[in-house]
Amino acid sequence: MAETAETSRTEFNVVVVAQKGRLTYEALLFAASLRHMSPAFTGRLLIAEPQPGPRWPKDPRITDRAALDLLQSLGAEIIPFACHHFGADYPYGNKIEMLHALPEEEPFVFFDTDTLITGDLTTVPFDFDRPSASLRREGTWPKPELYGPGYTALWKSLYDRFGLEFDSSLDLTEPDEYWKRYLYFNAGYFFYRCPRAFGARFQEYAVAIRDDPPTALCAQDLYPWLDQIALPLVIHSFGGGRDTLPAGLLDGSISCHYRLFPLLYARESDHVIKVLEEVAAPNKLKKVLKTHEPIKRMVYQGRGPKVRALFDQNHLPRREQAIRNRIKSNGFWMR
Repeated sequence: MAETAETSRTEFNVVVVAQKGRLTYEALLFAASLRHMSPAFTGRLLIAEPQPGPRWPKDPRITDRAALDLLQSLGAEIIPFACHHFGADYPYGNKIEMLHALPEEEPFVFFDTDTLITGDLTTVPFDFDRPSASLRREGTWPKPELYGPGYTALWKSLYDRFGLEFDSSLDLTEPDEYWKRYLYFNAGYFFYRCPRAFGARFQEYAVAIRDDPPTALCAQDLYPWLDQIALPLVIHSFGGGRDTLPAGLLDGSISCHYRLFPLLYARESDHVIKVLEEVAAPNKLKKVLKTHEPIKRMVYQGRGPKVRALFDQNHLPRREQAIRNRIKSNGFWMR
Protein backbone atom coordinates (compact mmCIF):
# COMPACT_ATOMS: atom_id res chain seq x y z
CA MET A 1 0.00 0.00 0.00
CA ALA A 2 2.84 2.39 0.80
CA GLU A 3 4.22 2.04 -2.70
CA THR A 4 0.84 2.82 -4.26
CA ALA A 5 0.40 5.91 -2.10
CA GLU A 6 3.88 7.12 -2.97
CA THR A 7 3.26 6.55 -6.67
CA SER A 8 0.03 8.54 -6.54
CA ARG A 9 1.89 11.51 -4.99
CA THR A 10 4.48 11.66 -7.77
CA GLU A 11 4.29 15.02 -9.45
CA PHE A 12 3.66 14.80 -13.18
CA ASN A 13 2.81 16.99 -16.14
CA VAL A 14 -0.44 16.81 -18.10
CA VAL A 15 -0.27 17.51 -21.84
CA VAL A 16 -2.78 17.89 -24.66
CA VAL A 17 -2.23 18.92 -28.28
CA ALA A 18 -4.16 21.94 -29.56
CA GLN A 19 -4.15 23.96 -32.75
CA LYS A 20 -6.41 26.27 -34.72
CA GLY A 21 -10.08 25.29 -34.83
CA ARG A 22 -11.92 22.56 -32.93
CA LEU A 23 -8.97 21.50 -30.77
CA THR A 24 -8.67 25.03 -29.34
CA TYR A 25 -12.11 24.85 -27.73
CA GLU A 26 -11.77 21.24 -26.64
CA ALA A 27 -8.45 22.13 -24.97
CA LEU A 28 -10.13 25.03 -23.17
CA LEU A 29 -12.86 22.73 -21.83
CA PHE A 30 -10.24 20.17 -20.84
CA ALA A 31 -8.19 22.76 -18.93
CA ALA A 32 -11.27 24.14 -17.18
CA SER A 33 -12.40 20.64 -16.19
CA LEU A 34 -8.95 19.80 -14.81
CA ARG A 35 -8.92 22.91 -12.61
CA HIS A 36 -12.55 22.42 -11.55
CA MET A 37 -12.38 18.74 -10.69
CA SER A 38 -8.74 18.32 -9.66
CA PRO A 39 -7.71 21.45 -7.70
CA ALA A 40 -4.97 19.48 -5.90
CA PHE A 41 -3.07 18.91 -9.17
CA THR A 42 0.24 20.79 -8.87
CA GLY A 43 2.03 19.64 -12.02
CA ARG A 44 2.29 21.65 -15.21
CA LEU A 45 -0.56 21.79 -17.71
CA LEU A 46 1.07 21.86 -21.14
CA ILE A 47 -0.67 22.73 -24.41
CA ALA A 48 1.53 21.38 -27.21
CA GLU A 49 1.07 23.44 -30.36
CA PRO A 50 2.38 22.46 -33.82
CA GLN A 51 4.33 25.18 -35.58
CA PRO A 52 4.25 26.26 -39.23
CA GLY A 53 6.48 24.31 -41.57
CA PRO A 54 6.56 22.30 -44.79
CA ARG A 55 4.31 19.63 -43.29
CA TRP A 56 1.51 22.19 -42.82
CA PRO A 57 0.15 23.99 -45.92
CA LYS A 58 -1.63 26.40 -43.54
CA ASP A 59 -0.43 27.80 -40.22
CA PRO A 60 -1.76 25.36 -37.56
CA ARG A 61 -1.23 27.62 -34.55
CA ILE A 62 -4.07 28.76 -32.29
CA THR A 63 -5.50 32.05 -33.56
CA ASP A 64 -8.26 32.76 -31.02
CA ARG A 65 -6.61 35.30 -28.71
CA ALA A 66 -9.46 35.16 -26.18
CA ALA A 67 -9.07 31.37 -25.93
CA LEU A 68 -5.32 31.74 -25.45
CA ASP A 69 -5.87 34.28 -22.69
CA LEU A 70 -8.30 31.94 -20.92
CA LEU A 71 -5.89 29.03 -21.21
CA GLN A 72 -3.21 31.18 -19.63
CA SER A 73 -5.59 32.20 -16.83
CA LEU A 74 -6.12 28.48 -16.16
CA GLY A 75 -2.38 28.01 -15.72
CA ALA A 76 -1.73 26.36 -19.08
CA GLU A 77 1.61 26.76 -20.85
CA ILE A 78 1.91 26.73 -24.64
CA ILE A 79 4.72 24.39 -25.76
CA PRO A 80 5.61 24.79 -29.47
CA PHE A 81 6.86 21.79 -31.42
CA ALA A 82 7.99 21.09 -34.97
CA CYS A 83 6.56 18.41 -37.26
CA HIS A 84 9.28 16.59 -39.20
CA HIS A 85 7.57 13.29 -40.05
CA PHE A 86 3.83 13.92 -39.92
CA GLY A 87 1.64 17.05 -40.12
CA ALA A 88 -1.51 17.90 -42.06
CA ASP A 89 -1.50 14.53 -43.87
CA TYR A 90 -1.62 12.68 -40.55
CA PRO A 91 -2.47 15.02 -37.67
CA TYR A 92 -2.62 12.08 -35.22
CA GLY A 93 1.16 12.19 -35.57
CA ASN A 94 1.12 15.35 -33.46
CA LYS A 95 0.84 13.22 -30.33
CA ILE A 96 4.05 11.47 -31.35
CA GLU A 97 6.17 14.45 -32.39
CA MET A 98 5.13 16.76 -29.54
CA LEU A 99 6.76 14.41 -27.03
CA HIS A 100 10.20 15.62 -28.15
CA ALA A 101 9.36 19.12 -26.88
CA LEU A 102 8.29 18.10 -23.37
CA PRO A 103 10.58 18.34 -20.32
CA GLU A 104 13.01 15.43 -20.30
CA GLU A 105 12.77 12.89 -17.45
CA GLU A 106 9.56 14.45 -16.11
CA PRO A 107 6.63 12.01 -15.86
CA PHE A 108 3.74 12.92 -18.13
CA VAL A 109 0.17 11.95 -18.88
CA PHE A 110 -1.08 12.74 -22.38
CA PHE A 111 -4.79 13.19 -23.04
CA ASP A 112 -6.64 13.85 -26.29
CA THR A 113 -8.31 17.26 -26.12
CA ASP A 114 -11.76 15.65 -26.48
CA THR A 115 -11.52 14.55 -22.86
CA LEU A 116 -13.05 15.88 -19.64
CA ILE A 117 -11.49 15.44 -16.23
CA THR A 118 -14.39 14.29 -14.08
CA GLY A 119 -12.63 13.50 -10.77
CA ASP A 120 -9.43 14.09 -8.81
CA LEU A 121 -6.56 13.18 -11.13
CA THR A 122 -4.09 13.17 -8.24
CA THR A 123 -5.76 10.07 -6.78
CA VAL A 124 -4.82 7.94 -9.81
CA PRO A 125 -1.94 5.62 -8.77
CA PHE A 126 0.17 6.03 -11.91
CA ASP A 127 3.19 3.75 -12.11
CA PHE A 128 5.27 5.84 -14.48
CA ASP A 129 7.81 3.03 -14.88
CA ARG A 130 5.12 0.84 -16.44
CA PRO A 131 3.33 2.77 -19.20
CA SER A 132 -0.19 2.08 -20.36
CA ALA A 133 -2.94 3.64 -22.47
CA SER A 134 -6.69 3.68 -22.92
CA LEU A 135 -8.58 0.39 -23.12
CA ARG A 136 -11.77 2.14 -24.21
CA ARG A 137 -11.53 0.92 -27.79
CA GLU A 138 -13.10 -1.33 -30.40
CA GLY A 139 -11.36 -3.86 -32.63
CA THR A 140 -10.60 -1.32 -35.34
CA TRP A 141 -7.25 -2.81 -36.44
CA PRO A 142 -6.20 -5.14 -37.96
CA LYS A 143 -8.86 -6.54 -40.26
CA PRO A 144 -7.63 -10.04 -41.17
CA GLU A 145 -8.36 -11.22 -44.69
CA LEU A 146 -10.52 -14.33 -45.21
CA TYR A 147 -7.54 -16.48 -46.20
CA GLY A 148 -5.09 -14.99 -43.71
CA PRO A 149 -2.85 -13.97 -42.18
CA GLY A 150 -4.83 -13.84 -38.93
CA TYR A 151 -4.48 -11.67 -35.85
CA THR A 152 -1.58 -13.67 -34.41
CA ALA A 153 0.50 -13.57 -37.58
CA LEU A 154 -0.22 -9.88 -38.21
CA TRP A 155 0.67 -8.70 -34.71
CA LYS A 156 3.64 -11.08 -34.36
CA SER A 157 5.12 -9.70 -37.57
CA LEU A 158 5.28 -6.28 -35.89
CA TYR A 159 6.80 -7.58 -32.66
CA ASP A 160 9.39 -9.49 -34.71
CA ARG A 161 10.08 -6.39 -36.81
CA PHE A 162 11.27 -4.52 -33.72
CA GLY A 163 12.85 -7.43 -31.86
CA LEU A 164 10.14 -7.60 -29.20
CA GLU A 165 8.98 -10.68 -27.33
CA PHE A 166 5.41 -11.44 -28.37
CA ASP A 167 3.86 -14.09 -26.14
CA SER A 168 3.82 -12.04 -22.90
CA SER A 169 1.75 -9.35 -24.64
CA LEU A 170 -1.19 -11.74 -25.05
CA ASP A 171 -4.25 -11.83 -22.82
CA LEU A 172 -4.66 -15.58 -22.50
CA THR A 173 -8.14 -15.19 -20.98
CA GLU A 174 -9.37 -14.22 -24.45
CA PRO A 175 -9.79 -16.74 -27.29
CA ASP A 176 -7.14 -17.27 -29.92
CA GLU A 177 -7.73 -15.05 -32.98
CA TYR A 178 -10.08 -12.72 -31.06
CA TRP A 179 -8.92 -9.10 -31.22
CA LYS A 180 -8.93 -8.53 -27.44
CA ARG A 181 -6.30 -11.25 -26.98
CA TYR A 182 -3.75 -8.89 -28.55
CA LEU A 183 -2.37 -5.74 -26.97
CA TYR A 184 -4.32 -2.85 -28.48
CA PHE A 185 -5.16 0.58 -27.10
CA ASN A 186 -6.99 3.74 -27.95
CA ALA A 187 -4.42 6.54 -27.94
CA GLY A 188 -6.79 8.86 -26.04
CA TYR A 189 -4.40 8.80 -23.11
CA PHE A 190 -0.99 7.33 -22.34
CA PHE A 191 1.74 7.94 -19.78
CA TYR A 192 5.40 7.23 -18.98
CA ARG A 193 8.26 8.53 -16.88
CA CYS A 194 10.07 10.34 -19.73
CA PRO A 195 8.32 11.89 -22.74
CA ARG A 196 11.45 12.08 -24.87
CA ALA A 197 12.39 8.43 -24.49
CA PHE A 198 8.78 7.44 -25.17
CA GLY A 199 8.54 9.86 -28.11
CA ALA A 200 11.77 8.69 -29.73
CA ARG A 201 10.61 5.08 -29.76
CA PHE A 202 7.04 5.97 -30.74
CA GLN A 203 8.39 7.95 -33.70
CA GLU A 204 10.86 5.21 -34.67
CA TYR A 205 8.17 2.53 -34.72
CA ALA A 206 5.47 4.62 -36.40
CA VAL A 207 7.74 5.86 -39.19
CA ALA A 208 9.12 2.36 -39.81
CA ILE A 209 5.62 0.86 -39.99
CA ARG A 210 4.55 3.59 -42.38
CA ASP A 211 7.62 3.42 -44.63
CA ASP A 212 8.62 -0.23 -44.41
CA PRO A 213 5.83 -2.39 -42.98
CA PRO A 214 6.22 -6.16 -42.56
CA THR A 215 5.10 -8.16 -45.59
CA ALA A 216 2.23 -9.64 -43.56
CA LEU A 217 0.62 -6.18 -43.43
CA CYS A 218 0.46 -5.74 -47.21
CA ALA A 219 -3.36 -5.93 -47.30
CA GLN A 220 -3.93 -3.86 -44.14
CA ASP A 221 -4.91 -0.20 -44.05
CA LEU A 222 -2.49 1.74 -41.85
CA TYR A 223 -4.51 4.96 -41.74
CA PRO A 224 -5.90 6.37 -39.55
CA TRP A 225 -4.70 3.65 -37.17
CA LEU A 226 -0.92 4.15 -37.42
CA ASP A 227 -0.53 5.68 -33.94
CA GLN A 228 -2.61 2.88 -32.40
CA ILE A 229 -0.62 0.22 -34.27
CA ALA A 230 2.69 1.53 -32.94
CA LEU A 231 1.51 2.42 -29.42
CA PRO A 232 1.15 -1.11 -27.96
CA LEU A 233 4.60 -2.01 -29.28
CA VAL A 234 6.09 1.04 -27.56
CA ILE A 235 4.29 0.32 -24.30
CA HIS A 236 5.33 -3.34 -24.34
CA SER A 237 8.95 -2.41 -25.11
CA PHE A 238 9.09 -0.27 -21.95
CA GLY A 239 7.64 -3.00 -19.72
CA GLY A 240 4.10 -1.66 -19.63
CA GLY A 241 0.81 -3.26 -20.52
CA ARG A 242 -2.94 -3.31 -20.27
CA ASP A 243 -3.18 -3.71 -16.49
CA THR A 244 -0.79 -1.17 -14.95
CA LEU A 245 -3.67 1.02 -13.71
CA PRO A 246 -6.69 -0.03 -11.64
CA ALA A 247 -9.80 -0.32 -13.80
CA GLY A 248 -12.52 2.29 -13.62
CA LEU A 249 -10.43 5.43 -13.05
CA LEU A 250 -9.28 6.86 -16.39
CA ASP A 251 -12.09 6.36 -18.89
CA GLY A 252 -14.20 5.94 -15.76
CA SER A 253 -14.68 8.03 -12.63
CA ILE A 254 -11.68 10.35 -13.22
CA SER A 255 -11.73 11.08 -16.96
CA CYS A 256 -14.06 10.77 -19.94
CA HIS A 257 -12.84 10.58 -23.53
CA TYR A 258 -16.10 11.70 -25.10
CA ARG A 259 -14.78 12.06 -28.68
CA LEU A 260 -17.63 14.20 -30.07
CA PHE A 261 -20.33 16.22 -28.34
CA PRO A 262 -23.27 14.26 -29.83
CA LEU A 263 -21.64 11.03 -28.59
CA LEU A 264 -21.07 12.59 -25.17
CA TYR A 265 -24.74 13.36 -24.72
CA ALA A 266 -25.82 10.02 -26.18
CA ARG A 267 -23.78 7.64 -24.06
CA GLU A 268 -21.91 9.22 -21.16
CA SER A 269 -23.04 9.23 -17.52
CA ASP A 270 -25.18 11.88 -15.86
CA HIS A 271 -22.06 12.87 -13.88
CA VAL A 272 -20.13 13.62 -17.08
CA ILE A 273 -23.00 15.77 -18.39
CA LYS A 274 -23.09 17.62 -15.06
CA VAL A 275 -19.34 18.29 -15.15
CA LEU A 276 -19.51 19.52 -18.75
CA GLU A 277 -22.34 21.93 -18.05
CA GLU A 278 -20.80 23.22 -14.81
CA VAL A 279 -17.42 23.79 -16.43
CA ALA A 280 -18.93 25.54 -19.46
CA ALA A 281 -21.24 27.79 -17.40
CA PRO A 282 -19.01 30.76 -16.40
CA ASN A 283 -19.67 33.72 -18.69
CA LYS A 284 -15.99 34.28 -19.52
CA LEU A 285 -15.77 30.71 -20.84
CA LYS A 286 -19.20 30.72 -22.43
CA LYS A 287 -18.35 33.79 -24.50
CA VAL A 288 -15.44 31.94 -26.12
CA LEU A 289 -16.78 28.38 -26.22
CA LYS A 290 -20.00 29.34 -28.00
CA THR A 291 -17.96 30.45 -31.02
CA HIS A 292 -17.47 26.71 -31.66
CA GLU A 293 -20.69 25.56 -33.28
CA PRO A 294 -21.02 22.05 -31.75
CA ILE A 295 -20.55 23.42 -28.22
CA LYS A 296 -22.94 26.27 -28.95
CA ARG A 297 -25.68 23.98 -30.25
CA MET A 298 -25.20 20.99 -27.93
CA VAL A 299 -24.35 22.64 -24.62
CA TYR A 300 -25.84 26.13 -24.72
CA GLN A 301 -28.85 25.79 -27.04
CA GLY A 302 -30.30 22.52 -25.75
CA ARG A 303 -29.55 20.13 -28.59
CA GLY A 304 -27.55 17.86 -26.27
CA PRO A 305 -30.53 16.83 -24.10
CA LYS A 306 -32.50 16.09 -27.29
CA VAL A 307 -29.75 13.71 -28.40
CA ARG A 308 -29.72 12.13 -24.94
CA ALA A 309 -33.47 11.50 -25.11
CA LEU A 310 -32.95 9.29 -28.19
CA PHE A 311 -31.20 6.62 -26.10
CA ASP A 312 -31.61 4.52 -22.99
CA GLN A 313 -28.17 5.01 -21.45
CA ASN A 314 -28.49 1.67 -19.65
CA HIS A 315 -29.12 -0.21 -22.91
CA LEU A 316 -27.02 1.50 -25.58
CA PRO A 317 -26.32 -0.10 -28.97
CA ARG A 318 -23.18 -2.23 -28.73
CA ARG A 319 -21.51 -0.62 -31.73
CA GLU A 320 -20.63 3.05 -31.85
CA GLN A 321 -21.65 3.22 -35.50
CA ALA A 322 -25.24 2.38 -34.55
CA ILE A 323 -25.25 5.30 -32.09
CA ARG A 324 -23.87 7.63 -34.74
CA ASN A 325 -26.45 6.48 -37.28
CA ARG A 326 -29.37 7.16 -34.94
CA ILE A 327 -28.08 10.65 -34.14
CA LYS A 328 -27.58 11.39 -37.84
CA SER A 329 -31.02 10.09 -38.82
CA ASN A 330 -32.55 12.53 -36.32
CA GLY A 331 -30.56 15.46 -37.72
CA PHE A 332 -28.42 16.09 -34.65
CA TRP A 333 -24.97 15.03 -35.87
CA MET A 334 -22.19 17.64 -35.52
CA ARG A 335 -18.42 17.48 -35.29
